[in-house]
Amino acid sequence: MAADPPATDPPNLPRPDIAEALAEAVFSGRYAIGAMIPREIDLCERFGVSRSTVRSALQKLVNAGLLVRISGQGTRVCELASWHLLDPQVSAWMARYAQPNPHLQREVFAFRVAAEPFVAALAATHATASDLLAIETAYEGMIRTLERTDLHWQGQSYNAYDVAFHEAIFAASHNLIWAQISHVLKPAIALIVERSNQSATLHSAKDLDDSMARHRRVMEAIRLRQPQEAAKAALSVLKRTGRDLGMEDLVENPPSIVMPPSIGEP
Repeated sequence: MAADPPATDPPNLPRPDIAEALAEAVFSGRYAIGAMIPREIDLCERFGVSRSTVRSALQKLVNAGLLVRISGQGTRVCELASWHLLDPQVSAWMARYAQPNPHLQREVFAFRVAAEPFVAALAATHATASDLLAIETAYEGMIRTLERTDLHWQGQSYNAYDVAFHEAIFAASHNLIWAQISHVLKPAIALIVERSNQSATLHSAKDLDDSMARHRRVMEAIRLRQPQEAAKAALSVLKRTGRDLGMEDLVENPPSIVMPPSIGEP
């Protein structure tokens, strides 16, 4: 009978980030939803750590809603609906490790299709001068990076400016909940932006030019305080993204959204 691992981890050795490794396995789909993950003792042997260290790592994923411990059976991957995707740590894991997981990417993109047209309309109603400056600065950054072979300008990438553009629109809604959702989902949104832009880059420069024209229409509609036009323009951006991602079906019949009235309307 094999002896239990030592009560403490070996001294003077770097401790592996077991929670990070397990999160990567879950988000990438290597541990499928509903599957049992390896036993504690097997994880101890794999990582060369104590049982208490493994249990501490497992508890992090249990607290995040990714895993559930079943008495007498082991630890199982939870259904996606149980995952705390608005937890900043979980959202960061998703951005780092969900690239091969098409189901997660579809869920994030479906959220954007449902939310962003409405948020753009709110921004067209409530944006201040500083909000407009933030949107325009992000847009200019996107333009400037496209003029450079490495797609970087002032230390930021095209993708970073693209994410900042959408984040600035959420902030311009001046709704605390929307702004906070944008903040915690920023890594997840970045995942979709990166994949979409990578696809567009592989196709042709015309694809990126088309994307920029769509972004500009959103910016102009917000600047001119045209909520309905801002919503339409935001949906147009998402249609472009959906085509790049192969998820056109998610924007063919977007949810019905009641837009704020245009400025001057009763």
